[in-house]
Amino acid sequence: MQTIMLKSKLHMARVTHAVLNYEGSCAIDGELLDMSGIRENEQIQIYNVENGQRFTTYAIRAEEGSKIISVNGAAAHLASEGQRVIICSYAHYSDEELKAHAPALVYLQEGNVISHTSDAIPVQLA
Repeated sequence: MQTIMLKSKLHMARVTHAVLNYEGSCAIDGELLDMSGIRENEQIQIYNVENGQRFTTYAIRAEEGSKIISVNGAAAHLASEGQRVIICSYAHYSDEELKAHAPALVYLQEGNVISHTSDAIPVQLA
C-alpha cells in the first residue's frame, strides 16, 4: 500500500510576481527549491493565505538567490504580488519508507529569507 504524505513545504512565501501572459507554472528561487527538496517540474499545491485559493501547478527554477516566487499563467488570477502563500509537494510512500519519512519544512520571513527549517510540524494545542 502507498500513502500520500507531505514531502516538502515552503511556509509563508511572499509572491514577488504574478505573470498572466506566461506559459504556466510557479517559478521559485533555485536555493529555495534545493533547500525544500522540490524538484523542477514537480507538481506542487499552492495555498493562498490571503484569499483562501488553493491550486495545483508545477515548479520551475528561478535564479538562485533571487527570492523569486512567481505565480504564472492562469494561476496569476489566484495569487497576486505581495500575497503570502504556502507551497507544498506530496509523494507516495510505502509502509517501509514511512518509517524513516520526515518532510522538509522551510519557513520564510519577509523578503523570502529563510527563517528556519524543520522536519516536523508542531503539535496543535487546544
